[in-house]
Amino acid sequence: MAVVQTGNGPRELVDSGLDARSLAFTEIPVIDFGALVDPASTQAERMAVGDAVRDACTRVGFFYVRNHGVDPAVISGTYGAARDFFALPMDEKMRIHIRKSTNHRGYVPLLEENTDPTAKGDLHEAFDMALEVPADDADVLAGKTMYGPNVWPELDGFRPAMEGYYEAVYQLGRRIFRGFALALGLPEDHFEPLIRKPMAQLRVVHYPPQQGPIDERQIGIGAHSDYECFTILNQMEGVSALQVLNGAGEWIEAPPIPGTFIINVGDQMARWTNDVFASTIHRAINRSGRERYSIPFFFGPDYDTPIEVLDTCTTPERPARYPTVTSGDYILSRFDETFAYRKAGEPEPAG
Repeated sequence: MAVVQTGNGPRELVDSGLDARSLAFTEIPVIDFGALVDPASTQAERMAVGDAVRDACTRVGFFYVRNHGVDPAVISGTYGAARDFFALPMDEKMRIHIRKSTNHRGYVPLLEENTDPTAKGDLHEAFDMALEVPADDADVLAGKTMYGPNVWPELDGFRPAMEGYYEAVYQLGRRIFRGFALALGLPEDHFEPLIRKPMAQLRVVHYPPQQGPIDERQIGIGAHSDYECFTILNQMEGVSALQVLNGAGEWIEAPPIPGTFIINVGDQMARWTNDVFASTIHRAINRSGRERYSIPFFFGPDYDTPIEVLDTCTTPERPARYPTVTSGDYILSRFDETFAYRKAGEPEPAG
């Protein structure tokens, strides 16, 4: 039995190498979010979405979203911008290396992230951005890491593409938070006051293909759970690499479905729900023979939000399993474990 270390403790899985079972799309929950997009929808229609979210999060642990309200042109434009960025010369990308940022923004080269502490580094490169917060903002001046301005390459069209995608998927994330609230028996707007200045991070990621024998300790991204409340992932069509751990400890393929995003629960939501909604272990292995790009959006609440087990998720038989922690402190603790640039003694990057 293999073990994956997460921010909420160790998780066991069946040691099956790099293989995963292929399931038909109908076996992976696909939830229609149209009722949370349409302001004219009825309460019953909205509650049906909440019921579907609860079923997916308690029974399977991940789900696809369709009728999500995000313009396909925004998505395709962001993929084009990502390809242009990763095609830049290395010295151009290294000018915005993430180590040079005070708030975790910029370029992450191959192997400089290691999501699985037993592995040898993740075989991908990435660009990270988040909420644009001015340098003179009170929270920035107070030293709340993760808030602050973004950094940008000198690349025409890249910034507007990324900012347009960020805003569109932020709005989708608000709808998903409403779906989670309904799923948990809370008022639909329960989370809204907690996501006014969210710790919401957008990445574009490039995975080179892995061919021939593969070292299980060095794949596209190692087995891990995400740190925030949930992740909104857009996968490049035609290139399957994502594998998700099901409740039986088996790896299941989660291929791209055109017109959808895939959502997985993160560690913060697991803590909020007392593991009623468990965070989902997943990994990516690009054996397609093609370059793979993906766009994850990690959605967490405002920096100072206390992540405290919800009353609707405790009973005398199931008391709170987690101590309260603020969102910002929790995310920083996980980044300290994951990124090479945050570890003492790591050399400064060239460029």
